[in-house]
Amino acid sequence: MDPGTAALIGAGAVGAVVAAPVALGAAGFTSAGIVAGSLAAKMMSVAAVANGGGVAAGGVVAALQGAGAAGLSGAATVVVAGAGGAVGWLTSFFG
Repeated sequence: MDPGTAALIGAGAVGAVVAAPVALGAAGFTSAGIVAGSLAAKMMSVAAVANGGGVAAGGVVAALQGAGAAGLSGAATVVVAGAGGAVGWLTSFFG
C-alpha cells in the first residue's frame, strides 16, 4: 500500500471518530437527553409510533442516545473508525 493511501485511510478513521460525537450532538443526541425539535426528537417520535408508544431498548434511537450521552463504546469506536477508514480508502481512487 502506498503512503498516500495509508494516510487517507488513517485520516478517514481518525476523522470519523472525532466527528461522531459532534454529529450526534448536532442531531440532538446529547448528554442531557434528546433535544426538543431536533432530528433526534423526530426519530424518537417515529420509533415510538412504530412500537406502539415506546422506544425499543437496543434500537437505533436508544443506541444513538446512549452514544450521545456517554460517548462511543469501544466497539462503536471500532465500527466508526472502520467506516471512516473505508471512506478514506475509497477517496484514494479519486486523487
